[in-house]
Amino acid sequence: MDPVEESLLARLVGLEVASVAFVRDYLELEFGSGARLFCYAWPTVEVGGTTRRFGDVGYRDALCALIDQVVLSTDEAVGIGLLVRFGVGALSIHPTLDELEGPEIAMLSGFADQALEVWRPGEHTFADLE
Repeated sequence: MDPVEESLLARLVGLEVASVAFVRDYLELEFGSGARLFCYAWPTVEVGGTTRRFGDVGYRDALCALIDQVVLSTDEAVGIGLLVRFGVGALSIHPTLDELEGPEIAMLSGFADQALEVWRPGEHTFADLE
């Protein structure tokens, strides 16, 4: 696994999930600071030792369980994609080629300095999705 240097994702550490929004064909997580993680590929969520994928019973409930949770750590690497860990579990974004529906996998924005990161198949963290 190749780590990605200076990932914007690391800025989420210490922030609390303020809301989870299901928007037609993507998911948006808003953090207390105003940062927003847009997931254009449905993430996998693990809460309380149970892992759920889009379409599974309890998937939405598991995502909503992340509200008020603080980000403990993040990882980003080829082969694992994006990983955000909380005290109750984790959120993982690493779609298969069949699960890709658009040109972007995720986007992180909403920082005071206007920093923005977009993840796409075949690039950097998702170099394994070509």
